[in-house]
Amino acid sequence: MDITRSSPAPVRVVAVPPEPEPADPTAPPEPADLATLSEPAGLTTLPEPAYAEPLAPAPADLATLPEPAYAEPLAPAPADLATLPEPAYAEPLAPAPGAGARARRRSRPRDLLALLRPGQWVKNLAVVPLALLDTHPWGAAAFLRTGWAVLGFTLASALVYVVNDLADRERDRLHPVKRHRPIASGRVSTAAAGVLTGVLALSLTGWAVAGPAWQWWPTALYLALSLAYSQGLKHVPLVDAFIVATGFVLRLVQGALLVGAEVSEWLALCVFSLCLMLALGKRRHEMTAAGRAHRPALSGYTLAFLDHLVVLVAVLTAVSYVLYLRDDAALAAGASLVTLLSAPCAVFGLARYLQLLLVEQGGGNPVHVLFRDRATLVNAALWAALVTLALVLPHASA
Repeated sequence: MDITRSSPAPVRVVAVPPEPEPADPTAPPEPADLATLSEPAGLTTLPEPAYAEPLAPAPADLATLPEPAYAEPLAPAPADLATLPEPAYAEPLAPAPGAGARARRRSRPRDLLALLRPGQWVKNLAVVPLALLDTHPWGAAAFLRTGWAVLGFTLASALVYVVNDLADRERDRLHPVKRHRPIASGRVSTAAAGVLTGVLALSLTGWAVAGPAWQWWPTALYLALSLAYSQGLKHVPLVDAFIVATGFVLRLVQGALLVGAEVSEWLALCVFSLCLMLALGKRRHEMTAAGRAHRPALSGYTLAFLDHLVVLVAVLTAVSYVLYLRDDAALAAGASLVTLLSAPCAVFGLARYLQLLLVEQGGGNPVHVLFRDRATLVNAALWAALVTLALVLPHASA
């Protein structure tokens, strides 16, 4: 009986091992919690928030801090460096360095000289000595008096240029080329231009006093016409161009008075019509280049009207030149062939100018057109040689 009782006891022992109670002693360490702690999910959840909290805010702070920190020291810094060096570089170059100021002081004499337009003085050299064509004989005194007349008209024309630039400085700023003139561009102040005007006026007065008495009236009339031109006549169509052409006839008369020669009517008409053609051609070029805004007188012109006028005046120039050679030029009998050869040269010169004006759209500066065009220069040299030969022959035969 006891044996049978002992047999079920091992059955209980077999039942006890599968549910090991030693788990109770391990209950304090709680292996179930260790299993959960040792699970990768638990580890990934713990380090993720732990790693994300120090790293997520950290890189976020680092991303936000270095950006404003980097942008604040570098954005304002390069911005300051970009803005500071420009004003800092401009301020020391403009006011500070005496080199900039000295450069402007050195450029002022050049600008004042440009205001006198020395490139236009060749007009006086080309027109005033024409009085020598009717002078017999040529001598040192005649050349000196011609030079004196050239000097007077150079001073007078320079004075007129300064006065005109002062009066037209606002309109010149609207012109694509004239806006670069010294006064219009601001390189010469109005005060400096006023002082220069006074110096030129005093020099011209001294020229008139030192010369022969009362033989300066052509220059005085030229100044009066030019003053009226500057004060308002330059805004009257046709009158503006006729005044410009009249000024060149007065140059011829001034040279003839000082040389002691009589002025040929045909020669005066030839000079007037030639200069009128150049003045009209200049206005035509201004209309095509800059419109009518900068010169009110251009409102009375059209391109077709100017084209007709230029051709008409060119024909008058050629006819008056031929008539001068036939009637008034002091030529010897043997110089008729030379005279005949010079006429085609004159006609070619007129035709070449019309080509430059109407075909090539030139003519803005007649001096540049006439003295920089190779064909015109070669033709002028040939004409001058023929005319000089025709004038020298009668003196040589005498």
